[in-house]
Amino acid sequence: MFEDFKREKLLVGDIEINLVMGGSGPPLLLLHGFPQTHLIWRMIAPKLAQSFTVIATDLRGYGDSSKPSGLPDHSNYSKRAMADDQVGVMRQMGFNNFFLCGHDRGGRVAHRLATDYPEVVEKLIVLDIAPTKAMYEGTTMAFAQAYYHWFFLIQAAPYPETLIGGAPEAFLHHHMTRFAGLEPFMPDAWPEYVRHFSDPATIHATCEDYRAAATIDLNHAADDIREGRKVTCPLLVLWGGHGIVERCFIPIDEWKQVATTVSGKAMPCGHYIPEEVPDLLLDELMVFLRD
Repeated sequence: MFEDFKREKLLVGDIEINLVMGGSGPPLLLLHGFPQTHLIWRMIAPKLAQSFTVIATDLRGYGDSSKPSGLPDHSNYSKRAMADDQVGVMRQMGFNNFFLCGHDRGGRVAHRLATDYPEVVEKLIVLDIAPTKAMYEGTTMAFAQAYYHWFFLIQAAPYPETLIGGAPEAFLHHHMTRFAGLEPFMPDAWPEYVRHFSDPATIHATCEDYRAAATIDLNHAADDIREGRKVTCPLLVLWGGHGIVERCFIPIDEWKQVATTVSGKAMPCGHYIPEEVPDLLLDELMVFLRD
């Protein structure tokens, strides 16, 4: 995986961010989601690298990046802190402007990055999410049952960490295969996902990611509304037509509340778009980024 990519770790403040980089052309930063790593991009990154300089990182708390203990207010796992990491990485690599694509939690980091750094992001793609505030405020029984982990992981430490740590692979298997099965992650990525998620520091960090989403991230979203901040770059929203976002939300409408220029569509898959329909995703990205 990523055979022709350079592997590197960059220190941003006191956080070390693991990444791979390959290709040439305009820079494109790819951000993964929970509970995965940069490996979600393994099937499309080499093809994107034919047209772009592709950087795929592990978010703070995930993969081989730093996993600090959470602060009492969860601020060191706020999407603002995680976005700052990524801007720092790109600046160290000499990229002051770039394209940005994020899946799941990476999409939430990307949303915050594009809001806080409007001068940096040329175009933004988010995959299978609606804005965090909209999803919490629009919680229904169907959403709560499907996204139960949103409410489990935010419980006070060390309760969820203890339960997950007792059988991390079982939790991972249940979480990731209930909608997509195991096939999209096999044979190469699944052992790596299990390896990383079996680390107690990763389990704690990912819980902190969700705790921040339910607290400080919502405060930042409320500040955006009060101060009139929106995503101003072109935004492409893609979501799984067989998934929960499709069932419980109208993604385009939700994103139009927080961004000025929005387009998008449902994809013929579930949640894990980069691994379920990589070729279709590649087509959408190439058209949007080259437009």
